Amino acid sequence: MKQEETVLKENDRAELNITGYTSDGEGVGRADGEAVFVPGAIAGEVCLVRIVNVGKTCAHGVLERVLRPSAHRVAPDCPYFPACGGCDFRHMDYEEELALKKQRVLDALARIGGVELPGLSVCPSPRLDGCRNKAQYPVSLQKGRAVCGFYRAGTHEVVDVKSCRLQPPAADRIREAVLAWMASCGVPAYDERARTGCIRHIYLRFGFQTGQILVCVVGSRDSAPAPEALVKALRSAAPEITSVVFSANRKPGNTVLGDRFETLYGPGYIEDELLGLRFRLSPRSFYQVNPEQAERLYQQALAFAALTKNDTALDLYCGTGTITLLLAREAGRAVGVELVEQAVADARENAARNGVQNAEFFCADAGEAARRFAAESRRPDVIVVDPPRKGLSEDVTAAMLEMQPARIVYVSCDPATLARDCRRLSPSYRLASAASFDLFPRCAHVETVVLMSRVKE
Repeated sequence: MKQEETVLKENDRAELNITGYTSDGEGVGRADGEAVFVPGAIAGEVCLVRIVNVGKTCAHGVLERVLRPSAHRVAPDCPYFPACGGCDFRHMDYEEELALKKQRVLDALARIGGVELPGLSVCPSPRLDGCRNKAQYPVSLQKGRAVCGFYRAGTHEVVDVKSCRLQPPAADRIREAVLAWMASCGVPAYDERARTGCIRHIYLRFGFQTGQILVCVVGSRDSAPAPEALVKALRSAAPEITSVVFSANRKPGNTVLGDRFETLYGPGYIEDELLGLRFRLSPRSFYQVNPEQAERLYQQALAFAALTKNDTALDLYCGTGTITLLLAREAGRAVGVELVEQAVADARENAARNGVQNAEFFCADAGEAARRFAAESRRPDVIVVDPPRKGLSEDVTAAMLEMQPARIVYVSCDPATLARDCRRLSPSYRLASAASFDLFPRCAHVETVVLMSRVKE
C-alpha cells in the first residue's frame, strides 16, 4: 500500500534543525522535505517553528521557541529589536555574524559566479555602536501624535525608536528636537495613505573627522514651515549642527529626498575627511555610511587597482568622487562618472579643494558613459565600479568588455549581483582575488571588493 505524502500547511508546527542561513540571514531548516526560512533562528539550533506561509519552492515560519540554543545566541541589547527593521542580528554574537556574512559571499560566488574562494576573509568593523554617519528617520502620525523611528521589517509602519545604537548620540537629540518643533509650531506629520500633513523624514549626515552635522527635514510642502523656529530648536539641541536644509518631496512612494532643497542655516552641506582627502557632502551625495571601514575598503580597492603614473583609471558610479580622487593620487589620469548632478558638482568641488588636477567628472548614466568611451576608443588601464545593489546593467558590462582594461576592480554591496556580473565578464576576465568588509554590523549587508584580471589571448 502506497504511503501518503505529508504536506506542509500553514499554521503547522514543526521541530526544525537549523542547518544554515538565507542571503538575508534567516535560519534555514527542513520540514517534510521542504526548506523553511525562520527569522531569528541560528545555525545549529533546534527550534519549534509555526509555518505562516507555504510557497512553491520554500516555506516561511515564525520562531516560537528555541529548544536547543546555539552557543552564539545572546540576549538582544536593544529594546526595539526585532520589531524595528533596522537590525537583523542582535540575537547572535558578532563572531557568528561575521561567519554568516563570509558564507553568504562564498555561496553567491560559487553558486552564481562559478568561482571558489576558500581564502576569503571578512574584515570586522572596529566598532559596533555609533558606527553610522547617516540616519534616515521616517515620520508618521500615530494615534494623533507624530512619531519618528524606523520601519517595521517589510512594512511602512513606523516603530517609535527613541534611541538607536547604530547612530552617534547627537542623532537622538536632533530627532527629539524636530518632534518638539512640530508639536510647538503645529506642523503635522505626513500621512502616507491620505497624502496629507507635512513632515515625512528626518535625514542626518555626520562628519566623523570634522564633527560637522547636516540636518535635512523632508516635507510635502514647497517651503519649510516655521523655518526660524526649526533652526533655533535644532541648534539648541545640538550646537554642533553646521547646516539645516529643507527638502520638498511631494511624490508618492518611499523615496526619501525630494528634488528641491532650501538651505535654512549654514552652507547646505558638511565636510568630512577620508584617507587624507577632504570631501563636501550635500544631502544627495553618496558616501559610505561607516567611514572607518570605508577607508579599509578603499585601501583594498587601490591595492587591487595597482596603478602607475602612466595609467588612466575610469571610475563608474563615482558619487562625490571619493574613489576617483584616491585613484588620481596614484594614476596619471582619473575619470569619474555619476548620474546625480549634485554629486558631480560636489565631486568637482572636492577635486578643487584637494588640489587634484588630474581628475575629471562627467554627469551621465554609467551605461551611456561606458558606451561613449568604448565608441571613442578610449582605453582605460583600470576600470573601477561601485554600483547600486542591482549591480551592473548588461550594456555597462558589454562596454567594459569592449574597452578591455587590464584590470577591473568591482566594489559591491550585494554578493548575488556581484557574482552574476563576474560571470558576465568571464571568460575575458577571471576573478583573481576578493576581500569582504563589514560596513553594516548587526545588519545583513556586506561589502565585497574583487579584482578581475584580463585573460590573455
